[in-house]
Amino acid sequence: MKDLSALVSNNHNQNVEELKELLRIPSISSLSEHKEDIQKAASWIANKLESIGMEHVEIIQTNGHPIIYGDWLHQENAPTVLVYGHYDVQPVDPIHLWETPPFEPTIRDEKIFARGATDDKGQTFLHIKAVETLLKLENKLPVNVKFCIEGEEEIGSPNLSPFLFDHKEKLSCDVVVISDSDMWDKGIPAITYSLRGLCSLEFSLKTANSDLHSGMFGGGVQNANHLLVQLLSTLHDANGKINVDHFYDDVVELTEFEKEQIKALGLDEEKLKRSLGLTDLTGGENNFPYPERISSRPTLEINGLWGGFQGEGTKTVIPNEAHAKITCRLVNNQNPEKIQGLIKKHLEEHAPKGCTVKVSLRDIGNPFLTPIDSPMIKKAAQAYQNVYGKAPVYKREGGSIPIVSDFNQSLDVPVVLMGFGLPDENLHAPNEHFNLENFDKGILTICSFLELLND
Repeated sequence: MKDLSALVSNNHNQNVEELKELLRIPSISSLSEHKEDIQKAASWIANKLESIGMEHVEIIQTNGHPIIYGDWLHQENAPTVLVYGHYDVQPVDPIHLWETPPFEPTIRDEKIFARGATDDKGQTFLHIKAVETLLKLENKLPVNVKFCIEGEEEIGSPNLSPFLFDHKEKLSCDVVVISDSDMWDKGIPAITYSLRGLCSLEFSLKTANSDLHSGMFGGGVQNANHLLVQLLSTLHDANGKINVDHFYDDVVELTEFEKEQIKALGLDEEKLKRSLGLTDLTGGENNFPYPERISSRPTLEINGLWGGFQGEGTKTVIPNEAHAKITCRLVNNQNPEKIQGLIKKHLEEHAPKGCTVKVSLRDIGNPFLTPIDSPMIKKAAQAYQNVYGKAPVYKREGGSIPIVSDFNQSLDVPVVLMGFGLPDENLHAPNEHFNLENFDKGILTICSFLELLND
């Protein structure tokens, strides 16, 4: 490890400059005007993989943005690791809140500021540099390595999921490693062993065949906005429990060990309230502790609702249409399509008299869970211990990365989430950044993990 550390330290400045090259490419996957930039970023990744010694490097075109593949397969009796990451980024709006331009990487206070710095160019780049470092030092790797890096994660990975199922042999491995998550805090590494799933719906509620004059019809016909509020109020009880029949049927309760792990994280709720400008942290199922509610309990949220006159001033109408958007975060063992069906049924059966309801089913993503005591998780924990000098905490993540479950299901191997970002690095927001203290340590931790896999 001493020689490895020296090599990483000596190459620090060069490695950061190379990361800056990648961060300068505005590879925003959701905006069509950046299609050429997506191709440019894909080429940059492919060229970098070739330059560090990866073989069979391909830029695989899809119906959307490209997938980059590369491998090094020369350890016959060693396991194979598949590294996943993504090179696409979120839009930069609102641009006026950026202190420096989002695609002009800038270092301030030992942090590199740019869109994609932590999500996920910076973290994916750590794996490329780890492999390069090991090859420079030993002229070989301790294990076999494959890379699968996509350009559509920020738009839901529509083409990667079928690619995984269609190319199982090409991507076959013993473990998938992903760095697209965060540590618990500065100097405190974390392994995310669970991700919540996702499903979304949108529905419209309609009364009369047009908006009506409130003077002529007020008090005599139904108001779509009133009925919308009435219907939405049936979705939760007074304690925040979701009132949809059978919603909780497949929820697996936490073990006492998991509850203790969550409690041991020591979330400072008073500090959190102050930072959010809140007087309390009620919300969701109030019979459960706050840390459990945001990580290991399912949710049903009303994300948007509208109806009637939206312009300036007053318009005295009775709206004939009202609309709402709903999303759910789902926990291990819940099926997104089943939950969509249950909510759709609830909305239709509880629709107030005098209206019709039309429900549209939207995006879904499966939840993911890896047992804390799995062998791959233990090796990842040891790698963090070797570099950071302390064991990682184990946490359930409240957010969703649907493609993680797809990797798990399509390749039937464990997935290890080794994050090196910090919770306050503004991913998806202005002034996104990556703390450089985790740059060299991240490279060394990944190197340690690869070496441990061949013990």
